Amino acid sequence: MTVTTRSLPDLTNEAIGVLCRELGIGDTARFLRHFGAVTGDYTKERDALIGDMSLEEIFAEARRIQGCAVPR
Repeated sequence: MTVTTRSLPDLTNEAIGVLCRELGIGDTARFLRHFGAVTGDYTKERDALIGDMSLEEIFAEARRIQGCAVPR
């Protein structure tokens, strides 16, 4: 029997996708925050990630990337 091990980033992305599909974005975020303190500069990271995207563009991108059920 051969066991294939996925990389940790691949496993993490898949797990977050499953959580997001099953729990929704909000509950997934609440669940992940439960596991520890967040570090870094959220404002700088947010600006680098979404810049001046509209809310609808952000939702569309979330649907594309995660396949999550987000409001349209």
